[in-house]
Amino acid sequence: MYAPSSAELLARLRAAANPDNVAGMARYGISREGTLGVQIPVLRGIAKELKPLRTSDPTALHTLAGELWASGIHEARMLAGFIDVPALVTREQAESWVREIDSWDVCDQLMGLFSATSFAYDLAREWAGREEEFVKRAGFVLMCALAVHDKKASDAALLPFLELVEREAGDERNYVKKGVNWALRQIGKRSATLHAPAVAVATRLRQSESRAARWVGTDALRELESDKVRGRLGI
Repeated sequence: MYAPSSAELLARLRAAANPDNVAGMARYGISREGTLGVQIPVLRGIAKELKPLRTSDPTALHTLAGELWASGIHEARMLAGFIDVPALVTREQAESWVREIDSWDVCDQLMGLFSATSFAYDLAREWAGREEEFVKRAGFVLMCALAVHDKKASDAALLPFLELVEREAGDERNYVKKGVNWALRQIGKRSATLHAPAVAVATRLRQSESRAARWVGTDALRELESDKVRGRLGI
């Protein structure tokens, strides 16, 4: 398969730009700077076109992802996360990229890539304890991605994440506390075995002196104790 250049892909993204979408994204806390307003289905469509390169020329695809990320364009960075090859991603690259994240949507989409690396669990633990807002959020969103997508992982591999959830739940920053809450819910919904300890954590958080922690616990319990979740888990 022919591997397009980053310049060609950036031209496609600019051609699909929509200023109206940029304004709408801004209302959801996404910066207008470097943002084209290209919708996610368009980005996923391009990623699907490039998927054969993962087999025929993964190095070229990995290089292309790096060039897209280096452009600094919001949608190009999301596309980079969609197309990069997990086996070729290094910890140094992951660390470099996560430090440059400046919006919650890039953060969340990028964790799909990093969750498929061999060092994903280490990243989740390390980033959850970091001070930078989007790095910390990345740690908890990465936990979400692992809870949902790492089907081969044992419950024991995910259980220690609940300690980090409880430890960091007092962070008042909106993007962090929502990431912590999301991780707690996704871990608790994964299995009947993880549900009980997740509910226990949420219950303790609901009784916390911290306003952020109380919100995390209360909101998580609303879903974890719902008939829908309990029924699906058979509890």
